[in-house]
Amino acid sequence: MDIKIRKGKVSDFPAIFTMIKELAKFEKAPEKVSNSVKQMENEKDQFFSLIAENEKGETLGFALYFFAYYTWVGKSLYLDDLFVKEKFRGNGVGSKLLNEVISFARNEKCKRIRWQVLDWNTPAIEVYKKLGATLDNEWINCDFI
Repeated sequence: MDIKIRKGKVSDFPAIFTMIKELAKFEKAPEKVSNSVKQMENEKDQFFSLIAENEKGETLGFALYFFAYYTWVGKSLYLDDLFVKEKFRGNGVGSKLLNEVISFARNEKCKRIRWQVLDWNTPAIEVYKKLGATLDNEWINCDFI
């Protein structure tokens, strides 16, 4: 499969949002999505996205990320979502998206890329380990609002 990775555009937001809802369903939390395409359009300066497509121009997956600052290391990148549609998994789409995020972070002189993975998502965990990621089982997520 020929996989092309390109920067996401505002016109991709409906497709990205559909995949966000698919991801929430996969993560067993569809009721937690309160975002919308309109909100993404209004907040488009707060994040970056990548789209994976095949040779037919069909969307295979996406990555969404933004800059963060961690006091221990400095300028960093937070990968909020990396999602590949179910029928395209196992073809290297996720790895290509992640490698493009890593390349972007290096070009931007980021000291760290951070993301989360559910402890039961073993296929994703194996991909991350294979690519050299360090997984930390010590920290607990904390959210407000």
